[in-house]
Amino acid sequence: MRLHKTLMLTTAAIGLATGIGSAFAADPVTLTIESWRSDDLPIWQDTILPAFMKEHPDIKVVFSPTDATQYNAALNTKLQGGSAGDIITCRPFDASLALFKAGQLADLSSLPGMENFNDVAKVAWQTDDGKSTFCVPMASVIHGFIYNKDAFADAGIADTPKTMDDFYADLDKIKAKGNYVPLDIGTHDQWEAATMGYQNIGPNYWHGEEGRKALIAGTQKLTDDDWVQPYRELAKWKPYLADGFEAQTYSDSQTLFSLGKAAVYALGSWDISTFDKSPDLKLGVFAPPVPKAGDKCYISDHVDIAMGLNAASKNQDAAKTFLTWVASDEFQGLYGNALPGFFPLTTHKIEIKDALANEVLGWRQSCEGTIRSTYQILSRGTPNLENDPWAASANVINGTETPEDASKKLQDGLESWYKPGQS
Repeated sequence: MRLHKTLMLTTAAIGLATGIGSAFAADPVTLTIESWRSDDLPIWQDTILPAFMKEHPDIKVVFSPTDATQYNAALNTKLQGGSAGDIITCRPFDASLALFKAGQLADLSSLPGMENFNDVAKVAWQTDDGKSTFCVPMASVIHGFIYNKDAFADAGIADTPKTMDDFYADLDKIKAKGNYVPLDIGTHDQWEAATMGYQNIGPNYWHGEEGRKALIAGTQKLTDDDWVQPYRELAKWKPYLADGFEAQTYSDSQTLFSLGKAAVYALGSWDISTFDKSPDLKLGVFAPPVPKAGDKCYISDHVDIAMGLNAASKNQDAAKTFLTWVASDEFQGLYGNALPGFFPLTTHKIEIKDALANEVLGWRQSCEGTIRSTYQILSRGTPNLENDPWAASANVINGTETPEDASKKLQDGLESWYKPGQS
């Protein structure tokens, strides 16, 4: 009897030690991802996360996005309140740098996999001195225009516009035919007007990195002609937009184009994956037209998205395992092809299979790339030069503010807190 009891106790001890039996099995760690990319929820749920969890059955990952316009504020509230997820999707430059400086993002400089990215890829998620990297780079996005080939054929347009004069001539032809909305962009959400409007065509006027760096150095101002002229171009867009464009949201713009009712859509390359879901559309793309024939072309090729670790996460080891996977060529290839138009930043060679995405990527061979002009350094103060151009761009398109007044207001706001060369 005593021997029988001893055997029972020994068996129980072995079960506790090895996890034998459902009663003793450890539950998987659950990680939550904070993101502004709500459109991507099905892809994360159905494609990306299952690939990770198949390799790591002990880690469950939940993608929990917030509306893009609310993300920054909502994330800050969650971080301050201790309710934020384990993985933080990082915006580039100043917004994420502020979180790192506040101790809310962990230093990932030594994370396995970081060696897969060069300095250019990491710069948007590093301290100014480059000593600390706090997010794993995921992708860049490129701006330009996507068009409905049937709409161009309907208006007798044989080629895509190369100059701004060509651009308006084509829009005039489409408008005269009356079968399509010539240009698809709304101003209700404001960011759309700034991101796919001003930051789309602007680099051709301020000459990409040359102008962006001059603005930071204080040798150029937003009231200089190179910075005002893009607003003058936006002011010309109103006659070509849909009726009620002032109430048109970003989602409305996507729907209008997806239904084949618009000819030209001001593009962020991330939209390619949305329009790929409309197989009946015959689509093409063109880079932002240059001011005049013979001008060098510039594109906004913006380091856009990365992932970091909530410094207060209770699941640090599991989160680092996931982030190391994000740095791998497996994830980078999976992400770049599951979401065409998000271009991987890894040094690994990733084959992008989507034809439109590859055409956009090809602009890098003929145009000089730059990042959005307001993201680095210039959005660290109040008023914020990243957010204020949203309203300015929308107002200019709406016709409620002149390009000159909008530019002066932005420059005055910047000068109220920023001294040239300050970082």
